[in-house]
Amino acid sequence: MEKSIYSAEYQRLCQLLRDARHDAGLTQVQVASRLGVPQSFVSKYESGERRLDVVELRHVLEALEISIRILLARAGYE
Repeated sequence: MEKSIYSAEYQRLCQLLRDARHDAGLTQVQVASRLGVPQSFVSKYESGERRLDVVELRHVLEALEISIRILLARAGYE
């Protein structure tokens, strides 16, 4: 089994998160500020270098003001 951060499915999630940030009109710095983390945290999860756990994903989605349902729909899971 392929490591999940390298899978096409996980890379799709990274792209969806980048797209959601762009759609919200936010920079990586602004999202990082909302999360209380360094900008490099945002850069790493967007590039797929860092894997988000479920709790972190929830916080990122809150910072982007997008629901998990919308994200899943965009990913084709609903």
